[in-house]
Amino acid sequence: MELNIAENLQSVRMIIAESERKSGRPAGSVELVAVSKTHPPEIIRQAVEAGQWLFGENRVQEAKAKISELPARVRWHLIGHLQSNKTRPALSIFEMIQGVDSIEMVDEIQRIGGDLGLFPRVLLQVNVAGESSKFGFAPQRLLWDFERISRAERLQVEGLMTIPPLASSPENSRRYFAQLRELRDRLEKEFRFSLPQLSMGMSSDYRIAIEEGATLVRVGTAIFGERSAR
Repeated sequence: MELNIAENLQSVRMIIAESERKSGRPAGSVELVAVSKTHPPEIIRQAVEAGQWLFGENRVQEAKAKISELPARVRWHLIGHLQSNKTRPALSIFEMIQGVDSIEMVDEIQRIGGDLGLFPRVLLQVNVAGESSKFGFAPQRLLWDFERISRAERLQVEGLMTIPPLASSPENSRRYFAQLRELRDRLEKEFRFSLPQLSMGMSSDYRIAIEEGATLVRVGTAIFGERSAR
């Protein structure tokens, strides 16, 4: 059966709107990041034609090749781990770096942002579940490091991001989303620092993420189908 990206997008948007209503949040308070990694420009163009303008990629070189083939007004977030040797090109092409996962990466973005005359928008990735296979600040580590992060004048730190463990049921992700929100609230209170963005929730659990406060949801499979093997 042929994939209908426009219909898939409409379905995802309806679920987002329903979840906003269910959780008593204003309409439009959650933004959809269509995860386009591994999908070619012609597939992404179908989503653009259906009114989707924000996309998430996890490889700098792959994204760079696509960006040149798509309309200039398309917006791009880096949602994967950023290798230090890719920081300079990443800051030039992405509107936001969602996966800033260490104090070393904070320092690198601060340095290169200064070189390029940029003030990069970033989210801090938190490894809420403490999985050894995932990147991200441990919650306690972020509490220790946050004062230093908050003084990085080149970074526009807008919030937090997490990827919960794989789960058999979306409901199993709820506690990790709640923990990220609670950590954000604690950081805001202790450091008097605004962190409005929470990027959490993917195709399998974005309803739950919205109920727990997500402002950005990263949805790929529900829009584009299964990714190509890489």
